[in-house]
Amino acid sequence: MSQHITRRQWLGGAAAAVASIAVVPRHVLGGAGHTAPSDKPALAGIGVGGVGFPQLRACEGAGFQIVALCDVDDVYAKKAYDQWPQARRFRDYREMYEAIDANIDAVYCGTPDHTHAVIVLPALGRKKHVCCVKPITRTIRECRTLVRAAREAGVATTDTSSPNTSEAACRTCELIWAGAIGSVRELHMWSDRPWWPQGMARPAGEDPVPETLDWDLWIGPAAMRPFKKVWPEGHLALEQVEPRYYDSVYHPWNFRGWWDFGTGSLGDMGCHHANTPFRALKLKYPVSVSAVSSKVLAETAPLASIVTYEFPAREGMPSVRVVWYDGGLKPLSPKPGLPLPDSGEMYIGDEGFMLGPKVFPEERARKFADAPRTLPRRPGTWKEWFDACRGGEPAGTHFPTAGLLAEFVLLGNIALRTGKTLQWDGPAGRFTNDDAANQLLHDEYREGWSLEG
Repeated sequence: MSQHITRRQWLGGAAAAVASIAVVPRHVLGGAGHTAPSDKPALAGIGVGGVGFPQLRACEGAGFQIVALCDVDDVYAKKAYDQWPQARRFRDYREMYEAIDANIDAVYCGTPDHTHAVIVLPALGRKKHVCCVKPITRTIRECRTLVRAAREAGVATTDTSSPNTSEAACRTCELIWAGAIGSVRELHMWSDRPWWPQGMARPAGEDPVPETLDWDLWIGPAAMRPFKKVWPEGHLALEQVEPRYYDSVYHPWNFRGWWDFGTGSLGDMGCHHANTPFRALKLKYPVSVSAVSSKVLAETAPLASIVTYEFPAREGMPSVRVVWYDGGLKPLSPKPGLPLPDSGEMYIGDEGFMLGPKVFPEERARKFADAPRTLPRRPGTWKEWFDACRGGEPAGTHFPTAGLLAEFVLLGNIALRTGKTLQWDGPAGRFTNDDAANQLLHDEYREGWSLEG
């Protein structure tokens, strides 16, 4: 019978008919939401010119086969087109979904933050496995919509935050849970970003759009902005970042600093830094968030900021204050003569502190050197997602976890934009003390776009 069963039938619902003859577990045969273990999941990449290129190569190395590539910029995507000449090419992801829906099992999204939701939601609606670069959305309403859709679809999802399942991440969790530094009262996280322009006004004027770039599709659901090729000579922003990132005002790299398209330094790096701490400290929703920063302009994130979150007591752990720093700012070192790295995470407890998995003072480190190793070490983002697509356990940053990380950074950005101490009702998804802040939970899409699958 197998010679009459196509590959797509094997991966689709027709596998159930085979099961009626030979009773085999569904995760072995495949079926809706389950790729057959003997097969390589067929992967479509959307946004393949920037970080998407190395990440698609990592997906291929994990076991996926790249069958389709979609990008709005033919020049920027050329290296991916050259790498996978057999893959079908598209500019519009919507046309791709319609054209080859039956031929793909999974979707990778590596586009700027403002288009994540509109790309990922229809993939989930088609029951495709999904990997999306962090943060999974640009707004909190988008985030909750995607997490809900992922649960309903029952597919394998992940984002690209630094894994919380590595040796260092697992050991951090084990040491904290063993009491190596006592009860943790504070968590400090910091990054040397931004490496792109922030804290500036929008430059005037516009330039012709290159024929190789679909600017309307790049803008997507955001408000239309004119294409601007270069920064004005002597612009302050040019002094803040390395020259290779000056390609244009928004595309391909500089979108990160604009509220229209990106989520600033906190959105870019916060999910990486917070993933292990969220697991180690069993964090979910903060009850308040506040921020201070360099000058905040209406349209861009600041050059440097400090964002403070208060989390309530949970699961045998006391309330904890979480502080984020960027733009070269960092906390004071708790040990004289101990320099802090340019970026990192530091846990402050009643009995000591930790820099990542390294325990201080030394006597506490020696005492807990043999703390039980209770967590399985897993292979990281790409292989975890691949295994989940084939019926294995969810990836360490599947969307329910990735959603909490995204909300964490997005709440901080709202605090930066309002300059207020905001009280957050996590289960209800709203601020209880500021209606204006609630308006920033989502931005209206421009005509022709909607948050629907």
